[in-house]
Amino acid sequence: MTSRVYVLAQFKPKAGKEAELFEILKALEPDSYREEGCIQYMLTRQIDHSSASRNEYPIVFNEIWDNADSWSAHGRRKQIQHFFETQVKAETGLVDDAIVTAYTDEGYEYDAPIYE
Repeated sequence: MTSRVYVLAQFKPKAGKEAELFEILKALEPDSYREEGCIQYMLTRQIDHSSASRNEYPIVFNEIWDNADSWSAHGRRKQIQHFFETQVKAETGLVDDAIVTAYTDEGYEYDAPIYE
């Protein structure tokens, strides 16, 4: 078990804007990888496959952060805040909706070792 934070940032683009949104999001990758605590920051897009169902959020960042503080610092970066202000919150943005969820690899009531 770790203190890592696993994040899925899912984006539902406005009609006809998927390719354009993907390119804008792709531009966020290089600087994010330079951040302290960033282990993975990979943009992916949904594909058709017989073992998977489709949903309305075809673009997803798969992120792994060393800890919650690293992920919080990422969210305070001007580049990330600018993206959310101009593309998610603004009426003129390319995003119809976004869902950002965080996960841990620790089970419930994890019995972590105690070091003395």
